[in-house]
Amino acid sequence: MDEFSWEGECVMESTVSKSDVRGTASGVMFMAFFGTVWADVGIGGLQELRSVWLLLLAILIGATLFFFGVALIRASRDLSNTRAFTNKNVYKWFNLVFITEFLLIFLAAYVCQSTGHFDWFFPIMAVIVGIHFLPLAYLFQVKAYYYTGTLITLLAIVTMLFVPMYVTIGGYQINTWWSLVGFGSMLILWITSAMILSMGRMLLRMSRNSRKN
Repeated sequence: MDEFSWEGECVMESTVSKSDVRGTASGVMFMAFFGTVWADVGIGGLQELRSVWLLLLAILIGATLFFFGVALIRASRDLSNTRAFTNKNVYKWFNLVFITEFLLIFLAAYVCQSTGHFDWFFPIMAVIVGIHFLPLAYLFQVKAYYYTGTLITLLAIVTMLFVPMYVTIGGYQINTWWSLVGFGSMLILWITSAMILSMGRMLLRMSRNSRKN
């Protein structure tokens, strides 16, 4: 997708390859899966108010988006790879970003747990996850990732600065940090997933139209 503008206003290349569509589909599935993971964090923050039905609903929505991504991959099987993306440096940097993110999350979990402040873990994790989208946006030239990363990061920081960690609703205490960051990140990732899905379908239509012509 490196030659395509996110908004779909223009396409620098006339040929859409299988790699373009499949790269987009991978983004759809990635966002769908981790959006569901964050939904579980938000539900966990509800503590005694949490419901298995909320979890099942989240899994259903996440699975639906995920399988839309799978369907996009299947639909791209007959496309050519004439413009396959082969820049190995991008994947090297992607692996570096991913490993750094994993190590920072592991370190945050260890520090929060060992200091008795595990309630801080998920907001800190959200900051790490949000920041990791910024280099990915540059690497893959997907502008939406800049917004995704910025929104998740700001959500976590604003929550920690201005929202009380616990509130009581109807006699039940909930962890507002976990719920706000969890459900907020869920929505951001799922919306991003839906936007990328729309982009992938547009690329697929462009490819099919170009072959007809």
